[in-house]
Amino acid sequence: MYISTRDNFEKVTAAQAIKLGMVPAGGLFVPEKIPQMTEEEIMGLKGKTYQEIAQIILSLYLEDYSVEEIQESVVKAYNSHQFSHVEIAPLQKINEYTFVMELWHGPTAAFKDMALQVMPHLLSKAIKKLDSQKEIIILVATSGDTGKAALEGFKNVPGIKIIVFYPYQGVSKVQELQMTTTEGSNTHVVAVKGNFDDCQSAVKEIFGDVEFKRTLAERGYEFSSANSINWGRLLPQIVYYFHAYVDLLEKKEIVAGEKINFVVPTGNFGNILAGWYAAEMGLPINKLICASNDNKVLADFFADGIYNRKRPFIQTISPSMDILISSNLERFLFEITGHDGEKVKGWMSDLADEGRFVVEAKSMEKINKIIAAGFATIDETMGTIKKYFDEYGYTFDTHTAVGMKVYEDYVNITGDNTKTVLDATASPFKFNASVQKAIMGQGAVEGKDEITILKELSDTVKMPIHPSLRDLNKKPILHSRLCEQDGIKNEVKDILDLKK
Repeated sequence: MYISTRDNFEKVTAAQAIKLGMVPAGGLFVPEKIPQMTEEEIMGLKGKTYQEIAQIILSLYLEDYSVEEIQESVVKAYNSHQFSHVEIAPLQKINEYTFVMELWHGPTAAFKDMALQVMPHLLSKAIKKLDSQKEIIILVATSGDTGKAALEGFKNVPGIKIIVFYPYQGVSKVQELQMTTTEGSNTHVVAVKGNFDDCQSAVKEIFGDVEFKRTLAERGYEFSSANSINWGRLLPQIVYYFHAYVDLLEKKEIVAGEKINFVVPTGNFGNILAGWYAAEMGLPINKLICASNDNKVLADFFADGIYNRKRPFIQTISPSMDILISSNLERFLFEITGHDGEKVKGWMSDLADEGRFVVEAKSMEKINKIIAAGFATIDETMGTIKKYFDEYGYTFDTHTAVGMKVYEDYVNITGDNTKTVLDATASPFKFNASVQKAIMGQGAVEGKDEITILKELSDTVKMPIHPSLRDLNKKPILHSRLCEQDGIKNEVKDILDLKK
């Protein structure tokens, strides 16, 4: 069963939690108890495919789904049509202690595919299970990658419409083209004159608007979410932490029970939270290293226990991490405080009203046992891309490079030589201009469009362009909506024809 992080809703089944997206009265769903795996059970995953491991992990959390339903969802999500690498999330060895888990071999070249290929199947099955007669409206706020991954996962799924909001001029040209060229009779994309936090806050506000939801219900609609505020988005991400560990066991890089670190570039705290759930289930994890860019609200929070979003918003070369309100931190704080919903509700209220909240020393002590944190500037990120290309022949995107720099700093401070896996969250081709500039210098990109740079980066790094990014410029633009940040609700009304 699933409960609210703010103690303000009854327990619900997994299907209900996935269909609702977030708690109607505000708050997020979390499992009432975290399923446990013994060392023997984890060792039993050796030799299994990504798909088989996914079925095992998902089944522990989806007790109201049948074995067949989970199996069908997994098979439809993780296959050679959707993923260009047979291992789904392959590990690449960088040096004796460091491995990169490539989470970008899916249909949109970003780690969001790992969850958003399977989530639509889980949601469709939830709708059937709960005998819902209403059409589901998926609302998504994106900082760049979730939008396209969600559009791709949900396009042409019967009984579902999807509306994606992204910050106008706040994503890369490739990210924008990926979204605005999306086909599908049920897909809608809106650029918003604001940043990601503006988009995310407006979507959350709509979710909490009781009167608006009543109007929708009268017209035969109800909301759900594909952002990581939806448990159905976060759950599949737990799988690849187990897969990486088992992969290291099989390669004899570690022995059974040996603890490893994970480095996670993150903005919304969902990807790293999935790693924390894996650790709580019994996966031997020593440290989860939280990597931020110049929007270092999380790095500052883990340093001093003060979460303060009242600061300048910086547009960086790693736009998917340009976030000041990390939604999934609410889940983490609820878990760390032993499910103290009142305390969490107070913190979230402070964040909404004052733009900050303070976590007491006792909770921070527990947090710091598993979480380390740091940040990398734009210049450091660029330098890291060049360094690893020159020294190791490996090409990072701008987000994964943030993670690598933060990891280097962590090792320099702690001397910790625990085997470490870095989550690679996007293909370098997705942020081609910045990557090419980092490797070849400013002159290599001057006066060139991203499509030209895509081809030139491919020649530079001797890698084929990711299939989803080829010929983007030849596809017709199918979505051209643009609104002010206070016009998001009106866009929803217009798309759903609610203005009559």
